[in-house]
Amino acid sequence: MATASAAISSLRFSGGPPRRPHRWRCGPVRCSVTGKPAVAMGSDASPSSPGGGGPGEPVGTLRADCVVVGAGISGLCIAQALATRHAGGGAGSATEVLVTEARDRVGGNITTVERDGYLWEEGPNSFQPSDPVLTMAVDSGLKDDLVLGDPNAPRFVLWEGKLRPVPSKPTDLPFFDLMSIGGKLRAGFGAIGIRPPPPGHEESVEDFVRRNLGDEVFERLIEPFCSGVYAGDPAKLSMKAAFGRVWRLEQNGGSIIGGTFKAIQERSKSGKPPRDPRLPKPKGQTVGSFRKGLAMLPNAISSRYFCCVLSLSWFLWTIYSSSLFPGRAPPGRVLLLNYIGGATNTGIVSKSESDLVESVDRDLRKMLINTDAVEPIVHGVRVWPQAIPQFLIGHLDHLETAKNALQKGGFEGLFLGGNYVAGVALGRCVEGAYESASEVANFLAKYAYT
Repeated sequence: MATASAAISSLRFSGGPPRRPHRWRCGPVRCSVTGKPAVAMGSDASPSSPGGGGPGEPVGTLRADCVVVGAGISGLCIAQALATRHAGGGAGSATEVLVTEARDRVGGNITTVERDGYLWEEGPNSFQPSDPVLTMAVDSGLKDDLVLGDPNAPRFVLWEGKLRPVPSKPTDLPFFDLMSIGGKLRAGFGAIGIRPPPPGHEESVEDFVRRNLGDEVFERLIEPFCSGVYAGDPAKLSMKAAFGRVWRLEQNGGSIIGGTFKAIQERSKSGKPPRDPRLPKPKGQTVGSFRKGLAMLPNAISSRYFCCVLSLSWFLWTIYSSSLFPGRAPPGRVLLLNYIGGATNTGIVSKSESDLVESVDRDLRKMLINTDAVEPIVHGVRVWPQAIPQFLIGHLDHLETAKNALQKGGFEGLFLGGNYVAGVALGRCVEGAYESASEVANFLAKYAYT
């Protein structure tokens, strides 16, 4: 299924030949990492070897209960969930799982680089430390490598030439100068539901926020947030698809506030399930990573289960990476990650690296550093022509059409998964992987031999 995506370039500032195909196997999970988008048997395949042809099957026939296409974070987490949560030999357990990958590495867009004492991300930068993500990290043997950002680290929005702090807790709201008193009142009254949603019309993120919370919240908070998360155009992004949890609050409770209270009441009635005692307890609103970067997660999953597998300008956002996580820069140095481009500025793909560096440096001097500061050290430029799936209006309808077509076309047992299904955040990819693994296990249970 084709999906729209946004182009992004990431730049890191601070003050070989193609591989031949390989196949690894370990326990119930196998992975094929090749130079071509194909699944191929290794040279050791034989009729008696796992995955080789059985009686009456040609030599080299690949047998598996489940094939996961793509060793990005979603595919790897689906495979791991099938190997852990749904293993054990009972009905629905995936005894043979094959993961295929067209590139010569695992992890998809997760790209961690370490060079000259600096450590940075060229894809996703961090994750929300939700329980599903923490569970995946612990199950992958990375509990001691988890690092959490400082929950008190300030965040800013550039508005009218001034960096203004974003409130991190309710007590900050009275001193929040990004919005006027009128804008705050409009947001408060809107949250309790003064304007009902239009019937029979799928709203964009912009439509939903302007209707519920007012123009100031959209222009000064949500629009920058959409740029940071989706690199997308909020006038085209579907609220239902991109921010479904907030959208459902109004649907279930008549307003954002009403839906919030209703959700709290439902949780209190149903009771809170016991939390896995192995999981760490994050403090405050924070983000997470790993000691040696996000690539530790896909690498750990593959090595653990697959044996040896491997209007200012263009600015979207800047991250002080060395202030957020330890071990990102040498002592006395600062590492900045700068993200530019997005769906509303696709022209960056035609720019040279020197043009991109010059633009970022110019904007940084306007916003964050002195104009006469020394020249920065440029550690790298990465352009992603197709970076983030765009959950445009109608996206969920397209997904439903695709799923129905698979069922009606005789492709029962073929499931769609990944960031274009579950969500673009790393945490949603992990949560979606657990959901997909349950679907696969339930399907296998229907056809298990008894």
